[in-house]
Amino acid sequence: MDALQVIKVNNPQDLDKVFAIRKTVFVEEQNCPPELEWENEDVSKHFLALLNNEPCGACRWRKTDNGYKLERFAVLKKFRGKRIGQALVAAALSDLPSDADYVYLNAQLDAMRLYSRFGFIAEGEQFEEAGIQHFKMVKKHHHA
Repeated sequence: MDALQVIKVNNPQDLDKVFAIRKTVFVEEQNCPPELEWENEDVSKHFLALLNNEPCGACRWRKTDNGYKLERFAVLKKFRGKRIGQALVAAALSDLPSDADYVYLNAQLDAMRLYSRFGFIAEGEQFEEAGIQHFKMVKKHHHA
């Protein structure tokens, strides 16, 4: 079995690995402008996925004026289809403060099914960001 773990980044070495994964996926593969890709790093909580100790995915969350935003989900191409995205979403969600009542993200179209498994619902119109189509998705809470 492959050993998959997601760690919360707390040192510069791991943060460099996060940035390297994002650069590969967003800047090189998806042609996002680098200046759009690098922002709010210092106010974000970053996560790094490791498969057999090899960096394979990353994401982050941050508090915004609207609530808590999950973003920058990236999985390296050769590691896709191994449930790494799910592990990243789960890790980010479990790290949110218990009073995080509004949780949202901007999903690329092909990632919407992944987020919907975690209770995210698409809201509003489709929009373009960095040349890629997205929907805003908001996590619906199940109040007992």
